Amino acid sequence: MSHLTDEKTAREKRALALKLKRDEHEERARAIREREKFVGLQIAPTASFEDDAEGREPGDTNWSGYGFDVHPHVTFISAFFLTAFIILTLMFKADAEEIFAAGLAFITQKAGWFLVLVTNVFILACLYFAISRFGKIRIGGNDAKPEFSTLSWYAMLLSAGMGIGLMFWSVGEPMFHFGAPSPMFSGMQAETPEAAQAAMGVTYFHWGLHPWAIYAVVGLGLAFFAYNRGLPLTIRSIFYPLLGNRIYGFWGNLIDILSVLATLVGLATSLGLGVKQINAGLNFLFGIQISVATQVTLIVVITGIATLSVMAGLDSGVKRLSQANMVLAALFLLFMLLVGPTIYILGGFTQNLGYYFTIFPELSLWTETFRETNWQGSWTVFYWAWWISWSPFVGMFIARISKGRTVKEFVLGVILIPTLLSFVWMSVFGGSAIFLQAHGTADIVAAVKDDVATAMFVMLSNFPLSEVLSLVAVVLVTIFFITSSDSGSLVVDHLTS
Repeated sequence: MSHLTDEKTAREKRALALKLKRDEHEERARAIREREKFVGLQIAPTASFEDDAEGREPGDTNWSGYGFDVHPHVTFISAFFLTAFIILTLMFKADAEEIFAAGLAFITQKAGWFLVLVTNVFILACLYFAISRFGKIRIGGNDAKPEFSTLSWYAMLLSAGMGIGLMFWSVGEPMFHFGAPSPMFSGMQAETPEAAQAAMGVTYFHWGLHPWAIYAVVGLGLAFFAYNRGLPLTIRSIFYPLLGNRIYGFWGNLIDILSVLATLVGLATSLGLGVKQINAGLNFLFGIQISVATQVTLIVVITGIATLSVMAGLDSGVKRLSQANMVLAALFLLFMLLVGPTIYILGGFTQNLGYYFTIFPELSLWTETFRETNWQGSWTVFYWAWWISWSPFVGMFIARISKGRTVKEFVLGVILIPTLLSFVWMSVFGGSAIFLQAHGTADIVAAVKDDVATAMFVMLSNFPLSEVLSLVAVVLVTIFFITSSDSGSLVVDHLTS
Protein backbone atom coordinates (compact mmCIF):
# COMPACT_ATOMS: atom_id res chain seq x y z
CA MET A 1 0.00 0.00 0.00
CA SER A 2 2.84 2.35 0.89
CA HIS A 3 4.41 1.64 -2.49
CA LEU A 4 1.19 2.61 -4.32
CA THR A 5 0.90 5.81 -2.28
CA ASP A 6 4.49 6.77 -3.07
CA GLU A 7 3.93 6.11 -6.79
CA LYS A 8 0.75 8.23 -6.78
CA THR A 9 2.57 11.04 -5.01
CA ALA A 10 5.40 10.89 -7.55
CA ARG A 11 2.88 11.08 -10.43
CA GLU A 12 1.18 14.07 -8.84
CA LYS A 13 4.52 15.83 -8.42
CA ARG A 14 5.45 15.18 -12.06
CA ALA A 15 2.06 16.46 -13.21
CA LEU A 16 2.44 19.56 -11.06
CA ALA A 17 5.95 20.19 -12.39
CA LEU A 18 4.70 19.88 -15.99
CA LYS A 19 1.79 22.23 -15.25
CA LEU A 20 4.09 24.82 -13.68
CA LYS A 21 6.47 24.57 -16.63
CA ARG A 22 3.57 24.96 -19.07
CA ASP A 23 2.19 27.93 -17.13
CA GLU A 24 5.63 29.56 -17.08
CA HIS A 25 5.94 29.12 -20.86
CA GLU A 26 2.47 30.61 -21.42
CA GLU A 27 3.23 33.49 -19.05
CA ARG A 28 6.43 34.29 -20.96
CA ALA A 29 4.64 34.17 -24.29
CA ARG A 30 1.86 36.46 -23.02
CA ALA A 31 4.42 38.93 -21.63
CA ILE A 32 6.08 39.13 -25.06
CA ARG A 33 2.75 39.58 -26.86
CA GLU A 34 1.34 42.20 -24.52
CA ARG A 35 4.37 44.39 -23.81
CA GLU A 36 4.55 47.88 -25.27
CA LYS A 37 6.33 48.35 -28.58
CA PHE A 38 9.97 49.38 -28.36
CA VAL A 39 11.10 52.51 -30.17
CA GLY A 40 14.44 53.37 -28.62
CA LEU A 41 16.63 51.88 -25.90
CA GLN A 42 15.54 54.08 -23.00
CA ILE A 43 13.71 52.59 -20.06
CA ALA A 44 11.99 54.30 -17.18
CA PRO A 45 14.16 53.39 -14.15
CA THR A 46 12.27 51.00 -11.91
CA ALA A 47 13.92 48.89 -9.25
CA SER A 48 13.01 45.45 -8.02
CA PHE A 49 15.44 45.18 -5.13
CA GLU A 50 16.98 48.59 -4.42
CA ASP A 51 16.52 52.04 -5.92
CA ASP A 52 19.73 53.99 -6.42
CA ALA A 53 18.19 56.46 -8.86
CA GLU A 54 17.08 58.77 -5.99
CA GLY A 55 14.24 60.19 -8.01
CA ARG A 56 16.38 60.94 -11.05
CA GLU A 57 14.85 60.37 -14.48
CA PRO A 58 16.67 59.79 -17.78
CA GLY A 59 17.02 63.12 -19.57
CA ASP A 60 15.95 65.26 -16.60
CA THR A 61 18.73 67.76 -17.45
CA ASN A 62 18.29 67.61 -21.24
CA TRP A 63 17.85 70.52 -23.60
CA SER A 64 14.57 70.12 -25.47
CA GLY A 65 13.04 72.06 -28.33
CA TYR A 66 12.67 72.28 -32.11
CA GLY A 67 12.26 68.51 -32.29
CA PHE A 68 15.47 67.79 -30.35
CA ASP A 69 15.95 66.30 -26.90
CA VAL A 70 19.67 66.05 -26.10
CA HIS A 71 22.04 65.80 -23.16
CA PRO A 72 24.04 69.00 -23.68
CA HIS A 73 27.38 67.91 -22.23
CA VAL A 74 27.57 64.47 -23.83
CA THR A 75 26.10 65.54 -27.19
CA PHE A 76 28.05 68.72 -27.90
CA ILE A 77 31.41 67.65 -26.48
CA SER A 78 31.26 64.31 -28.34
CA ALA A 79 30.27 66.11 -31.55
CA PHE A 80 33.10 68.63 -31.11
CA PHE A 81 35.80 66.00 -30.64
CA LEU A 82 34.47 63.82 -33.45
CA THR A 83 34.20 66.73 -35.89
CA ALA A 84 37.66 68.02 -34.98
CA PHE A 85 39.11 64.53 -35.39
CA ILE A 86 37.58 64.10 -38.86
CA ILE A 87 38.57 67.58 -40.09
CA LEU A 88 42.15 67.34 -38.84
CA THR A 89 42.54 63.86 -40.31
CA LEU A 90 41.32 65.04 -43.72
CA MET A 91 43.48 68.18 -43.62
CA PHE A 92 46.69 66.44 -42.59
CA LYS A 93 46.38 62.95 -44.04
CA ALA A 94 50.09 62.08 -44.10
CA ASP A 95 50.70 63.36 -40.57
CA ALA A 96 47.56 61.63 -39.32
CA GLU A 97 48.69 58.35 -40.85
CA GLU A 98 52.06 58.61 -39.07
CA ILE A 99 50.41 59.49 -35.75
CA PHE A 100 47.92 56.62 -36.02
CA ALA A 101 50.67 54.15 -36.92
CA ALA A 102 52.84 55.34 -34.03
CA GLY A 103 49.90 55.18 -31.63
CA LEU A 104 48.98 51.69 -32.76
CA ALA A 105 52.57 50.49 -32.41
CA PHE A 106 52.87 52.02 -28.94
CA ILE A 107 49.62 50.49 -27.68
CA THR A 108 50.25 47.03 -29.14
CA GLN A 109 53.88 46.86 -27.99
CA LYS A 110 53.57 48.53 -24.57
CA ALA A 111 50.03 47.69 -23.49
CA GLY A 112 49.33 44.52 -25.48
CA TRP A 113 50.07 42.35 -22.46
CA PHE A 114 47.40 44.23 -20.47
CA LEU A 115 44.71 43.66 -23.09
CA VAL A 116 45.66 39.97 -23.26
CA LEU A 117 45.44 39.67 -19.48
CA VAL A 118 42.23 41.62 -18.97
CA THR A 119 40.24 39.65 -21.56
CA ASN A 120 40.93 36.52 -19.53
CA VAL A 121 39.63 38.30 -16.44
CA PHE A 122 36.37 38.87 -18.33
CA ILE A 123 36.02 35.12 -18.90
CA LEU A 124 36.69 34.33 -15.23
CA ALA A 125 34.18 36.97 -14.15
CA CYS A 126 31.52 35.47 -16.42
CA LEU A 127 32.20 31.99 -15.09
CA TYR A 128 31.90 33.25 -11.51
CA PHE A 129 28.62 35.08 -12.12
CA ALA A 130 27.11 32.07 -13.90
CA ILE A 131 27.93 29.36 -11.33
CA SER A 132 27.77 31.36 -8.09
CA ARG A 133 24.65 32.32 -6.13
CA PHE A 134 24.41 35.45 -8.30
CA GLY A 135 23.41 33.25 -11.22
CA LYS A 136 19.90 32.93 -9.77
CA ILE A 137 19.24 36.70 -9.86
CA ARG A 138 16.64 37.60 -12.47
CA ILE A 139 17.23 40.76 -14.48
CA GLY A 140 14.30 43.04 -13.68
CA GLY A 141 13.27 41.26 -10.50
CA ASN A 142 11.76 37.91 -9.58
CA ASP A 143 8.53 38.52 -11.50
CA ALA A 144 10.12 39.89 -14.68
CA LYS A 145 9.41 38.10 -17.96
CA PRO A 146 11.55 38.12 -21.15
CA GLU A 147 10.43 40.73 -23.69
CA PHE A 148 11.70 38.77 -26.70
CA SER A 149 11.50 35.11 -27.60
CA THR A 150 14.73 33.16 -27.24
CA LEU A 151 15.11 32.85 -31.02
CA SER A 152 14.66 36.61 -31.53
CA TRP A 153 17.09 37.26 -28.69
CA TYR A 154 19.82 35.14 -30.26
CA ALA A 155 19.17 36.64 -33.70
CA MET A 156 19.69 40.18 -32.36
CA LEU A 157 22.75 39.10 -30.36
CA LEU A 158 24.48 37.78 -33.46
CA SER A 159 23.42 40.60 -35.78
CA ALA A 160 24.62 43.29 -33.40
CA GLY A 161 27.65 41.43 -32.06
CA MET A 162 29.81 40.53 -35.05
CA GLY A 163 27.75 39.83 -38.16
CA ILE A 164 29.83 41.87 -40.61
CA GLY A 165 33.07 40.56 -39.13
CA LEU A 166 32.01 36.95 -39.58
CA MET A 167 31.19 37.56 -43.22
CA PHE A 168 34.43 39.45 -43.89
CA TRP A 169 36.91 37.26 -42.01
CA SER A 170 35.36 33.77 -42.26
CA VAL A 171 37.46 33.07 -45.36
CA GLY A 172 40.10 35.77 -45.03
CA GLU A 173 41.49 35.01 -41.58
CA PRO A 174 41.91 31.22 -41.88
CA MET A 175 43.63 31.74 -45.24
CA PHE A 176 45.93 34.42 -43.82
CA HIS A 177 47.09 32.05 -41.09
CA PHE A 178 47.22 29.09 -43.47
CA GLY A 179 49.57 31.03 -45.75
CA ALA A 180 51.60 32.58 -42.91
CA PRO A 181 51.28 30.75 -39.56
CA SER A 182 51.50 32.68 -36.30
CA PRO A 183 55.03 32.92 -34.85
CA MET A 184 53.65 31.15 -31.77
CA PHE A 185 53.89 27.98 -33.86
CA SER A 186 57.63 28.28 -34.30
CA GLY A 187 59.02 26.84 -37.54
CA MET A 188 55.65 25.72 -38.89
CA GLN A 189 55.57 25.51 -42.68
CA ALA A 190 52.82 27.34 -44.55
CA GLU A 191 50.06 25.49 -46.39
CA THR A 192 50.62 22.18 -44.61
CA PRO A 193 48.11 20.09 -42.63
CA GLU A 194 49.68 21.46 -39.45
CA ALA A 195 49.25 25.02 -40.74
CA ALA A 196 45.58 24.32 -41.53
CA GLN A 197 45.00 23.08 -37.99
CA ALA A 198 46.81 26.07 -36.48
CA ALA A 199 44.94 28.50 -38.76
CA MET A 200 41.54 27.28 -37.64
CA GLY A 201 42.62 27.15 -33.99
CA VAL A 202 43.75 30.79 -34.04
CA THR A 203 40.59 31.84 -35.91
CA TYR A 204 38.43 30.10 -33.31
CA PHE A 205 40.40 31.88 -30.61
CA HIS A 206 39.78 35.34 -32.08
CA TRP A 207 36.06 34.72 -32.58
CA GLY A 208 35.31 32.53 -29.58
CA LEU A 209 34.83 32.91 -25.85
CA HIS A 210 36.92 36.05 -25.31
CA PRO A 211 34.95 38.62 -27.35
CA TRP A 212 31.60 37.37 -26.13
CA ALA A 213 32.83 37.41 -22.53
CA ILE A 214 33.67 41.10 -22.97
CA TYR A 215 30.17 41.78 -24.26
CA ALA A 216 28.59 39.68 -21.50
CA VAL A 217 30.32 41.49 -18.62
CA VAL A 218 29.44 44.94 -19.93
CA GLY A 219 25.90 43.91 -20.87
CA LEU A 220 25.28 42.21 -17.54
CA GLY A 221 26.51 45.22 -15.57
CA LEU A 222 24.25 47.54 -17.54
CA ALA A 223 21.23 45.24 -17.30
CA PHE A 224 21.61 44.75 -13.54
CA PHE A 225 22.07 48.42 -12.65
CA ALA A 226 19.27 49.53 -14.99
CA TYR A 227 16.64 46.90 -14.24
CA ASN A 228 17.50 45.90 -10.68
CA ARG A 229 18.93 49.11 -9.20
CA GLY A 230 16.82 51.71 -11.00
CA LEU A 231 19.71 53.54 -12.70
CA PRO A 232 19.74 54.91 -16.28
CA LEU A 233 20.68 52.45 -19.01
CA THR A 234 24.01 54.11 -19.81
CA ILE A 235 27.64 53.13 -19.31
CA ARG A 236 28.02 55.57 -16.41
CA SER A 237 25.68 53.43 -14.30
CA ILE A 238 28.20 50.56 -14.18
CA PHE A 239 30.50 52.88 -12.22
CA TYR A 240 27.91 53.67 -9.54
CA PRO A 241 29.63 51.48 -6.89
CA LEU A 242 32.80 53.60 -7.37
CA LEU A 243 31.36 57.05 -8.05
CA GLY A 244 27.99 57.05 -6.34
CA ASN A 245 25.86 60.07 -7.29
CA ARG A 246 28.81 61.55 -9.15
CA ILE A 247 27.68 59.50 -12.16
CA TYR A 248 25.17 62.31 -12.72
CA GLY A 249 27.94 64.93 -12.93
CA PHE A 250 31.31 65.48 -14.61
CA TRP A 251 32.62 61.93 -14.26
CA GLY A 252 29.44 60.37 -15.56
CA ASN A 253 29.40 62.73 -18.53
CA LEU A 254 33.04 61.91 -19.28
CA ILE A 255 32.31 58.17 -19.23
CA ASP A 256 29.40 58.55 -21.65
CA ILE A 257 31.43 60.83 -23.95
CA LEU A 258 34.18 58.21 -24.15
CA SER A 259 31.51 55.56 -24.76
CA VAL A 260 30.07 57.54 -27.68
CA LEU A 261 33.51 58.01 -29.26
CA ALA A 262 34.48 54.35 -28.72
CA THR A 263 31.18 53.17 -30.21
CA LEU A 264 31.53 55.35 -33.31
CA VAL A 265 35.17 54.38 -33.91
CA GLY A 266 34.53 50.65 -33.41
CA LEU A 267 31.42 50.81 -35.59
CA ALA A 268 33.29 52.69 -38.31
CA THR A 269 35.87 49.88 -38.45
CA SER A 270 33.21 47.22 -38.97
CA LEU A 271 31.15 49.21 -41.44
CA GLY A 272 34.32 50.03 -43.38
CA LEU A 273 35.07 46.31 -43.72
CA GLY A 274 31.46 45.66 -44.68
CA VAL A 275 31.31 48.24 -47.47
CA LYS A 276 34.60 46.97 -48.91
CA GLN A 277 33.15 43.48 -49.11
CA ILE A 278 29.90 44.72 -50.66
CA ASN A 279 31.93 46.63 -53.26
CA ALA A 280 34.02 43.50 -53.97
CA GLY A 281 30.86 41.42 -54.39
CA LEU A 282 29.27 43.92 -56.77
CA ASN A 283 32.52 44.00 -58.74
CA PHE A 284 32.48 40.20 -59.00
CA LEU A 285 28.82 40.10 -60.03
CA PHE A 286 28.35 43.21 -62.15
CA GLY A 287 31.83 44.59 -62.78
CA ILE A 288 31.21 47.70 -60.64
CA GLN A 289 34.55 49.40 -60.02
CA ILE A 290 36.26 48.96 -56.65
CA SER A 291 36.98 52.51 -55.55
CA VAL A 292 36.57 54.94 -52.68
CA ALA A 293 33.88 56.81 -54.62
CA THR A 294 31.84 53.63 -55.07
CA GLN A 295 32.20 52.76 -51.39
CA VAL A 296 31.15 56.25 -50.27
CA THR A 297 28.08 55.99 -52.52
CA LEU A 298 27.25 52.59 -51.03
CA ILE A 299 27.60 53.97 -47.51
CA VAL A 300 25.23 56.85 -48.30
CA VAL A 301 22.60 54.57 -49.87
CA ILE A 302 22.76 51.85 -47.21
CA THR A 303 22.82 54.41 -44.38
CA GLY A 304 19.65 55.93 -45.84
CA ILE A 305 17.97 52.52 -45.66
CA ALA A 306 19.33 52.03 -42.14
CA THR A 307 17.87 55.40 -41.11
CA LEU A 308 14.40 54.24 -42.14
CA SER A 309 14.92 51.02 -40.22
CA VAL A 310 16.07 52.73 -37.03
CA MET A 311 13.11 55.14 -37.26
CA ALA A 312 10.84 52.08 -37.28
CA GLY A 313 12.18 51.18 -33.83
CA LEU A 314 13.57 48.11 -32.15
CA ASP A 315 10.51 45.93 -32.75
CA SER A 316 9.59 46.84 -36.30
CA GLY A 317 13.08 47.54 -37.61
CA VAL A 318 16.04 45.87 -35.93
CA LYS A 319 14.22 42.74 -34.72
CA ARG A 320 12.62 41.90 -38.06
CA LEU A 321 15.78 42.56 -40.05
CA SER A 322 17.80 40.47 -37.59
CA GLN A 323 15.36 37.56 -37.85
CA ALA A 324 15.31 37.73 -41.65
CA ASN A 325 19.09 37.88 -41.76
CA MET A 326 19.46 34.90 -39.48
CA VAL A 327 17.14 32.82 -41.68
CA LEU A 328 19.04 33.82 -44.82
CA ALA A 329 22.40 33.19 -43.12
CA ALA A 330 21.24 29.75 -41.93
CA LEU A 331 20.14 28.80 -45.47
CA PHE A 332 23.43 30.09 -46.88
CA LEU A 333 25.39 28.09 -44.30
CA LEU A 334 23.38 24.92 -44.87
CA PHE A 335 23.73 25.14 -48.66
CA MET A 336 27.50 25.60 -48.41
CA LEU A 337 27.73 22.68 -46.01
CA LEU A 338 25.87 20.44 -48.45
CA VAL A 339 27.57 21.47 -51.72
CA GLY A 340 30.99 21.90 -50.15
CA PRO A 341 33.34 19.22 -48.81
CA THR A 342 30.77 18.13 -46.21
CA ILE A 343 32.75 15.38 -44.47
CA TYR A 344 35.89 17.53 -44.47
CA ILE A 345 33.95 20.42 -42.88
CA LEU A 346 32.27 18.27 -40.21
CA GLY A 347 35.48 16.43 -39.38
CA GLY A 348 37.36 19.72 -39.31
CA PHE A 349 34.81 21.29 -36.96
CA THR A 350 35.16 18.42 -34.52
CA GLN A 351 38.96 18.44 -34.66
CA ASN A 352 39.19 22.23 -34.55
CA LEU A 353 37.03 22.30 -31.45
CA GLY A 354 39.33 19.89 -29.64
CA TYR A 355 42.43 21.73 -30.82
CA TYR A 356 40.98 25.08 -29.68
CA PHE A 357 40.48 23.85 -26.13
CA THR A 358 43.91 22.16 -26.17
CA ILE A 359 45.81 25.36 -27.01
CA PHE A 360 43.34 27.67 -25.24
CA PRO A 361 45.52 28.36 -22.15
CA GLU A 362 48.65 29.12 -24.17
CA LEU A 363 46.86 31.27 -26.76
CA SER A 364 44.97 33.13 -24.05
CA LEU A 365 48.14 34.25 -22.28
CA TRP A 366 50.69 34.36 -25.12
CA THR A 367 52.18 37.88 -25.37
CA GLU A 368 55.02 37.37 -27.88
CA THR A 369 57.46 38.63 -25.22
CA PHE A 370 60.51 36.60 -26.27
CA ARG A 371 60.34 37.44 -29.97
CA GLU A 372 61.39 40.43 -32.04
CA THR A 373 57.97 40.52 -33.70
CA ASN A 374 54.64 42.31 -33.29
CA TRP A 375 52.32 39.79 -34.92
CA GLN A 376 49.74 40.24 -32.18
CA GLY A 377 49.52 43.95 -32.93
CA SER A 378 47.78 43.12 -36.20
CA TRP A 379 45.74 40.22 -34.85
CA THR A 380 45.02 39.32 -31.22
CA VAL A 381 45.63 42.73 -29.62
CA PHE A 382 43.83 44.46 -32.50
CA TYR A 383 40.85 42.14 -32.06
CA TRP A 384 40.70 42.60 -28.29
CA ALA A 385 40.82 46.38 -28.66
CA TRP A 386 38.17 46.18 -31.38
CA TRP A 387 35.84 44.09 -29.22
CA ILE A 388 36.36 46.39 -26.24
CA SER A 389 35.55 49.44 -28.39
CA TRP A 390 32.33 47.67 -29.40
CA SER A 391 31.43 46.67 -25.84
CA PRO A 392 29.55 49.88 -24.86
CA PHE A 393 27.46 49.58 -27.99
CA VAL A 394 26.84 45.83 -27.99
CA GLY A 395 26.66 45.62 -24.19
CA MET A 396 23.98 48.30 -23.99
CA PHE A 397 22.00 46.72 -26.80
CA ILE A 398 22.20 43.26 -25.18
CA ALA A 399 21.18 44.71 -21.82
CA ARG A 400 18.12 46.37 -23.33
CA ILE A 401 16.81 43.14 -24.86
CA SER A 402 17.59 40.85 -21.90
CA LYS A 403 15.07 41.77 -19.23
CA GLY A 404 13.47 38.75 -17.58
CA ARG A 405 16.44 36.40 -17.95
CA THR A 406 18.45 35.10 -15.02
CA VAL A 407 22.12 36.03 -14.71
CA LYS A 408 23.08 32.43 -15.47
CA GLU A 409 20.81 32.32 -18.52
CA PHE A 410 22.18 35.68 -19.68
CA VAL A 411 25.86 34.76 -19.32
CA LEU A 412 25.59 31.29 -20.84
CA GLY A 413 23.30 32.52 -23.60
CA VAL A 414 25.50 35.46 -24.56
CA ILE A 415 28.75 33.47 -24.49
CA LEU A 416 28.10 29.85 -25.46
CA ILE A 417 25.50 29.95 -28.25
CA PRO A 418 27.08 32.79 -30.31
CA THR A 419 30.53 31.26 -29.81
CA LEU A 420 29.37 27.83 -31.03
CA LEU A 421 27.59 29.35 -34.04
CA SER A 422 30.68 31.40 -34.87
CA PHE A 423 32.76 28.20 -34.81
CA VAL A 424 30.31 26.45 -37.14
CA TRP A 425 30.35 29.43 -39.53
CA MET A 426 34.15 29.61 -39.57
CA SER A 427 34.41 25.86 -40.09
CA VAL A 428 32.08 25.85 -43.10
CA PHE A 429 33.55 28.83 -44.94
CA GLY A 430 37.13 28.76 -43.67
CA GLY A 431 37.26 24.97 -43.95
CA SER A 432 35.94 25.05 -47.53
CA ALA A 433 38.57 27.64 -48.48
CA ILE A 434 41.40 25.60 -46.95
CA PHE A 435 40.11 22.47 -48.74
CA LEU A 436 40.20 24.26 -52.11
CA GLN A 437 43.69 25.63 -51.44
CA ALA A 438 45.12 22.35 -50.15
CA HIS A 439 43.81 20.43 -53.19
CA GLY A 440 45.06 23.01 -55.68
CA THR A 441 41.57 23.90 -56.89
CA ALA A 442 41.94 27.63 -56.24
CA ASP A 443 44.63 30.01 -54.98
CA ILE A 444 42.65 31.77 -52.29
CA VAL A 445 45.80 32.66 -50.32
CA ALA A 446 46.87 34.87 -53.25
CA ALA A 447 43.41 36.44 -53.40
CA VAL A 448 43.57 37.25 -49.68
CA LYS A 449 47.00 38.85 -50.05
CA ASP A 450 45.75 40.87 -53.02
CA ASP A 451 42.47 42.04 -51.43
CA VAL A 452 40.97 40.22 -48.48
CA ALA A 453 37.52 41.67 -49.28
CA THR A 454 37.37 39.46 -52.38
CA ALA A 455 38.24 36.22 -50.58
CA MET A 456 34.64 35.11 -49.97
CA PHE A 457 33.71 35.61 -53.63
CA VAL A 458 36.81 33.88 -54.98
CA MET A 459 35.95 30.87 -52.85
CA LEU A 460 32.27 30.87 -53.86
CA SER A 461 33.24 30.94 -57.55
CA ASN A 462 34.38 27.32 -57.18
CA PHE A 463 30.95 26.01 -56.13
CA PRO A 464 27.64 25.49 -57.95
CA LEU A 465 25.39 28.55 -58.40
CA SER A 466 28.35 30.77 -57.60
CA GLU A 467 26.65 33.95 -58.83
CA VAL A 468 23.54 33.27 -56.74
CA LEU A 469 25.70 32.51 -53.70
CA SER A 470 27.70 35.69 -54.23
CA LEU A 471 24.49 37.72 -54.47
CA VAL A 472 23.25 36.14 -51.23
CA ALA A 473 26.58 37.03 -49.60
CA VAL A 474 26.24 40.66 -50.73
CA VAL A 475 22.68 40.81 -49.37
CA LEU A 476 23.80 39.31 -46.05
CA VAL A 477 26.64 41.79 -45.63
CA THR A 478 24.29 44.63 -46.54
CA ILE A 479 21.68 43.62 -43.95
CA PHE A 480 24.40 43.07 -41.34
CA PHE A 481 25.61 46.58 -42.23
CA ILE A 482 22.09 47.92 -41.66
CA THR A 483 21.48 46.07 -38.37
CA SER A 484 24.90 47.07 -37.00
CA SER A 485 24.28 50.67 -38.06
CA ASP A 486 20.79 50.54 -36.53
CA SER A 487 22.04 49.17 -33.23
CA GLY A 488 24.88 51.69 -33.13
CA SER A 489 22.52 54.55 -33.95
CA LEU A 490 20.10 53.51 -31.21
CA VAL A 491 22.95 53.33 -28.69
CA VAL A 492 24.53 56.67 -29.65
CA ASP A 493 21.12 58.37 -29.73
CA HIS A 494 20.45 56.91 -26.32
CA LEU A 495 23.77 58.01 -24.82
CA THR A 496 23.39 61.55 -26.12
CA SER A 497 19.78 62.00 -25.01
